Formats: sequence, C-alpha cells, structure tokens
Amino acid sequence: MKRRTVYAAITVIIVFLVFAVYWGLFRPNNNSGPVDTSSNVELASRSKADSIARFQQLFCGQYTKPNSNEFIVEYTLPGRCEMPLGIALDGNVTNVWYVSTKNGTLGSYNIKENKFDKEYTIPEWNARKSPIDSSQVWDVKIDQRGDVWFTDEKQNAIWRFINSSHEFEMYTIPEKSKSFGTTYPVAMDFDSMGNVYFVGIRSPSLWFADKAKLKNGTSEGISRIPIPTEKFKGMDPDLISTGSVAYDTKNNSVWVSMLSFQRKGEIFKYNTGDRNFESFDMPKELNSPVGITLDGLGNPWITDHGTSIFYKLDASTGSITKFSTSQVSSRIFGDTNKRPVGAYTLPYWIKVGENGELWFNEHVGNKIARFDPSNLTLVEYWIPSQNKLWGQCSFTSQSCGIANALQFSGGHNGQLWFTEWSENKIGRLNVNKQLPFLVSTTPEELNLTRGNSAEIKVLVQATSDVTVNMTAASTISSTGDISNSTGYFSEESSQIGAGKSKQISFIFTPSADVLPGEYTLMLGADNKVVSYLKAVKIKIL
Repeated sequence: MKRRTVYAAITVIIVFLVFAVYWGLFRPNNNSGPVDTSSNVELASRSKADSIARFQQLFCGQYTKPNSNEFIVEYTLPGRCEMPLGIALDGNVTNVWYVSTKNGTLGSYNIKENKFDKEYTIPEWNARKSPIDSSQVWDVKIDQRGDVWFTDEKQNAIWRFINSSHEFEMYTIPEKSKSFGTTYPVAMDFDSMGNVYFVGIRSPSLWFADKAKLKNGTSEGISRIPIPTEKFKGMDPDLISTGSVAYDTKNNSVWVSMLSFQRKGEIFKYNTGDRNFESFDMPKELNSPVGITLDGLGNPWITDHGTSIFYKLDASTGSITKFSTSQVSSRIFGDTNKRPVGAYTLPYWIKVGENGELWFNEHVGNKIARFDPSNLTLVEYWIPSQNKLWGQCSFTSQSCGIANALQFSGGHNGQLWFTEWSENKIGRLNVNKQLPFLVSTTPEELNLTRGNSAEIKVLVQATSDVTVNMTAASTISSTGDISNSTGYFSEESSQIGAGKSKQISFIFTPSADVLPGEYTLMLGADNKVVSYLKAVKIKIL
C-alpha cells in the first residue's frame, strides 16, 4: 500500500482528492453552541486565503519559466493559471488548440507566426467562479471541417467550436453519475461520417453522438450504449472507469479500455453493425489500461497507467505482446543516483503518427515517447521542466519532480505538441530533428533457460559527438526492472565521436523464479536528453 501511495499519488485520481481537501476548508462548522462570530470570520478568511495560495502554488505554475533542450521548446501561456490539459494540432499544421481548464477559454498558438493567437471564452464554465476549481478537459479533437471538439467534466458535456463563425455549441450528456454528479467525459473519436463516440470516467458506457441530430444546449442526438461489466463483479461500481476510445474505420468497430484502477483491466470491441461487444480480459498485472489507439492492421495498442508497460493486443487472437519504457530516471527523485524500489513511469495516452509510429506520454517518467512497431525501437524525449511540488523530493534537491505533461497531439509533419497542466505551459517537440545516436542489437530474439546466461551485443552509432549511459529495462517486472534476474553491460558509459560506433555487451541471466514464457528486454543508451532502446524478445524456458 505504501508503494501505491507514493507513486499513484501523482495520478489524476489523487489530484482530485487534493481538490476535495481544498474545498473542505470552506465548509461551515455545523457544531451547535455559542460561537465567537468575529474570530470565526477571521479564521475562515485566513483558511480561504491559505487554501487559495496552496492551490495556486500547486496548480498555477506561478514561478515556472519556459525551458528548452535540443528537441523541445516550451511556451508560457498568455493567461494566468490556465491549467491546460487537452490539446489538438490541426491538419494543416497551422494552429494548435488548447483549453484552459481553470478559466474556461479556448486558445490557439499560430505555428507559422510563432505567437499565441486569439482566445475565445467558453460560454458556460462554472470553474471561473471559484479560485480553486477547474473543469478537466482531457480530449480536444478537430474534425474534417476544422471545428474544434472537446470534453467537459463539470458541465457533463461535449462542446463544438464552429471555427467558421467562432460560435460554441454545448451538447449535454443525458445522464449523470449519482455519486459524482457527472459522467466525466474523458475521450472521444470520430467515425467515418463525423459522428462522435465518447466515454466517461464515471460511466461504464460507450456514448454515441449523432452529428446530424445534435442540438445546442440539449441532449438530443446523444445515446448510451451500456458496456457489459460482469467481470468487474464485486468491485465498487464507483471505481469502475472507462479510459479511452478508438474508432476503427476499416472494420466499423469501436475499441474501449475499462479499468478499476490497480485492480482489474478489460478491453472491449464494439461492432457497430450487430451492436455486440467482444471482451478481452487483461492479465492481472495489466490492471490500469487507459490510452488506446489502433495500428494499420487494426490491432489496439494500450498504455497501462499503473505500470511502466505498454502493449499490443492482437485483435484476432487476443494475445498480448508487452514492452516497457526505460526505467524511471533518478532525476525525478532529486540529487541521487538511485531510484526508489517500485518506481514506474506511468505511460498515459497513446496515439498513432503519420508513419504508423506510436506516440505516448510518460506521466511520471517526464518524457514523450515514440515507438516504431516495424523495427521495435523506442525513443524517449526528456521534458526540460521539473516541478519539485510534483515529486518525492528532498529540500536539498536542486532539480526534482515532473512537468505534469498530461496530454499531447501531433506526431506528423514534424510537430508534436503537449500540455504541462500544472506549469501553465505548452511544449513543442521537433519530431524531424536528427537523433544524436542510434541503437541496434544482435540477436533480436533468443531462447534462454533459467539460470543460464546469454550475451546480447548492443551497437551504439553516433551521428554527433555524444556521451551515453547504457540503459536496460524489461517486461519481467511491471516497473520495467529485471526483478531478481541479473543483467549488466560490459561498459556502463561511453564517449563516441560523430560517425563512430561502439559495441557493448549485455549479459543477461534469468533468475530461477521467473515463470517460463515470453518477455521483452529493452536495451539501449541515454544522454539525458533522449534515450534510444531496442526491443529484444526473449523466450524463457
């Protein structure tokens, strides 16, 4: 329980508990008996001021500055305490759109002119009235007409911004959670006709919005498709959430992730023709599936937001192939060369780029990652901001924590944009910039008996002068480490000149307690700005 408390505290579920604590400071004292009105008023005033100050310190990014490295540039938003979350890059790569979850505005950054463009006030946004509230907008998408769609937690709605007329339309969801007062829409996708499928954190349902029937300010055109939850029997219904949704235009089906956080995960395929669900039960260790996207063959790729694992689900056979991010950087935890036992990166949302590569954000890993399914390579880009308030940090730490990069968009035409929710910033990743080094391995697959050792040759090819540290991860453990197995590089670090290469051996010995089966080793190098890892498939006998 201690491990979950330390590392899951950074997730949005715990963030909302922080909100609840703040709101609790405003509740009146209902105890009977005489009271000193003047002192109570003064105390309430101080409590309110203190809670506002704490909120602003934690969520507003008041003292942060835009940072950059060779691949990423950050931009401070023009408004104070915007708390940006959902973000979308338009198809022409001219504007990137984002929503201020605190102030209720739709803003844009003009990429060609390199400046923030117009900002539009969303007509209804209750969080504007409170100094310590926001309405979470996890998803922003742009349709073929250029209209901007986004989800809205507090108003229990989805919105459309009609770009041609600069008008907003709000479509309310016809049901609410009895416990939470909202279905909490979190993710959406378009079908081939421009209709919207969406899911909500507080609703075990798939929702369909018929674009032709939608009417501003009403629930017309929105219908609920119940998802079968029999396999979650015995679990608190309030803790069963839908994570994300992806529409398969080739097969006219919808994929949905569902989870009871750190307890159970399940993936559903909904056939829009016969209106039936097909269920794929996730193994016990993959109990927090959130992000979901589809590759060119219609196979779902999923990020597990309770581990360091992302994986492919074979749509035909139901088999799972797991991969791991690199292990979480010790920089997250301050001035130390050691990472705490059980630390994970929490891969969050996942999307397909223009060349079939997969992009995802590592919430606690503080990275944006790109995985190429064709050659099984993983490139991770370090985000150049860290906030000590969002990490397990000591007072003496010079740098520590994360930037809270919670959503992203792009992966095409050289652009990927992401939000830094608690930093009041957005960031841009230069996708096309040449990497300083590449990694390959020999062999790429091997069979190995427990207790026996194998040598894997790791070749690092430098495109510029670089100093790298070797890095290894695996799917043996949900955190990405190799558990009780042993693995070491013949050299831990190397300086490599431009155009040169260096071959380093990795010696791996699976422990006796590793269950027979198929695993993945992720082997590569890191220069503190990017890491490059190659997947090696291992069958342990």
